[in-house]
Amino acid sequence: MNANTRANVTAGSSTPCLPSGEDCNRGIKQGARRQSRPILLQDVNWGHRMSNRREMITLLGGAAAWPLIARAQQPDRMPRIIVLMGIANDLEGQERVAAFRERLQAAGWGEGSNVQIDYHWVGGDADRARSYAAEVARVKPNVILANGNAVVAALKRETQSVPIVFVLGLDPVESGLIAGLAHPGGNITGFTTFEPEMGGKWLEVLKGIAPRVTRVALIFNPATQPDYAMFVRSIERAAPSFAVEPITMPVHSVIEVEDAMAALRREGGGSFIVLPDVFTSTNVDAIVASAAQHGLPALYPFPFFARRGGVVSYGPSLTDLFRRSASYVDRILRGTKPGELPVQSPNKFELAINLKTAKALGLEIPPTLIAIADEVIE
Repeated sequence: MNANTRANVTAGSSTPCLPSGEDCNRGIKQGARRQSRPILLQDVNWGHRMSNRREMITLLGGAAAWPLIARAQQPDRMPRIIVLMGIANDLEGQERVAAFRERLQAAGWGEGSNVQIDYHWVGGDADRARSYAAEVARVKPNVILANGNAVVAALKRETQSVPIVFVLGLDPVESGLIAGLAHPGGNITGFTTFEPEMGGKWLEVLKGIAPRVTRVALIFNPATQPDYAMFVRSIERAAPSFAVEPITMPVHSVIEVEDAMAALRREGGGSFIVLPDVFTSTNVDAIVASAAQHGLPALYPFPFFARRGGVVSYGPSLTDLFRRSASYVDRILRGTKPGELPVQSPNKFELAINLKTAKALGLEIPPTLIAIADEVIE
């Protein structure tokens, strides 16, 4: 076996890494078994709407209440960053903003000493995203770090002047957020999790753990993932190569998720892929529980799905993207215009496998797949 076939890491690669041999960066999270030996790939065989405008928003290290406007009137204030997260304020969200804050501090910005940072959480609610975006835009901070498609779209409607750095899962050009990847123009730039070939990679992993699957439902909420069509097209293009029928299944509530799972179970040969979406990320426990109840194999976009009971996940490292986003916030605070900063793609991808869930579903995970996983949860 040739050492050149090992599952190594290529810095700066923007192509997902899978047993077909592509290079990528892969991170290893704590709390899972780490793969310490080189793995040879050549043997792999792959056959709410807010009820009160005075709702309290939980912050890192404390709480702050809306409206923000009164707080914005303080004279001679230090530079201000507002972090507007589309997901809930949970451990995963905290991990992402902690990575951002750590890298920002390394660039010379100390929270509370020479920069003020406010954190606000939408929790997967499209109405709340629009409301908070309007509030944030009126405050006019020095820069906004925004996560979630609905959040960024709402901010774009509210301001064309306040700098925005995004971390989100779509093609920002096709969605109309920016003019171009290399030269975004305007007040928006950032980091995208979208890869045109990701659909094929997801199907490759899914068929690797469940080769008898013939029907694959695509689960997403169109209210919080308005650009779902990009992912759907990517999967549809690859589907014939894997002999599966993709089925679009939009959902708007946990009840609809349950109905979709029940329908898949009744018709046989079913499985599903969860698209990147703040709704699905916020409701991860309900989705994973429904999949287990109906005995459905599934592919999830991020490792925290596998850590919380999903059978397998494959996708870009969101923590890494948030860490990298601090460099753009730093440059903007120092005078660079957002439109001069090119949009960047992910260069670190993670494969996580939950063996306990696989056993419960009656799935035999190939040892070669386990060998190249970044996380193996037992």
